[in-house]
Amino acid sequence: MSASDFDAPFPVLAVSAWSGTGKTTLLEQLLPLLGERGLNVGVIKHAHHAFDVDKPGKDSYRLRSAGAAPMLVASRERFALMQETPGQNEPDLERLVELMVPHAPDLVIAEGFKAWPLPKLVLYRDGVGDPAIFRDPWVRAVACKRDERAALEQHGPAPDVDRLDLDDVPAVARWIAQWVAGQPAVEPTVEQSNSKGDTTCI
Repeated sequence: MSASDFDAPFPVLAVSAWSGTGKTTLLEQLLPLLGERGLNVGVIKHAHHAFDVDKPGKDSYRLRSAGAAPMLVASRERFALMQETPGQNEPDLERLVELMVPHAPDLVIAEGFKAWPLPKLVLYRDGVGDPAIFRDPWVRAVACKRDERAALEQHGPAPDVDRLDLDDVPAVARWIAQWVAGQPAVEPTVEQSNSKGDTTCI
């Protein structure tokens, strides 16, 4: 699957791991580094539970409760679009990617979405989840701690999958930037920086 499969003019990369591995923490560190490389990065986060970004009693909450679908609340600083999805077992990533198109990001990172057939950067910590996640044919790189290589060696991914040090965040950012630069350009709207340098691997 490529960006064109989503009808999107940008690459889509899943950052996947078992719960408790630290996906959000890593992304929090990666996003500023990717921004320094000239990449405008959108993020789609998978939530496994019910959530609400609105607050009971607020006008937007009252209007949404009254039937507004979707509900969009906006100020001069930001806007938020809220849409109920009753009866949906899992988020429709293809539809969510379509919502990103008008914003013209250089890259969309899908946090989670392990089951979706799209390129993945897999994170792993020893003792957290099943290391068989390495064997997903869509895995493009695996990041784990240098002192936790046993699972990687035992359940290792394909030889062409890059090995990264989870503690070397700049190297992970460099790998992502290089991966983006290597994807087919589809009506690019933002000039990307084509950074060079060797990726630090395990």
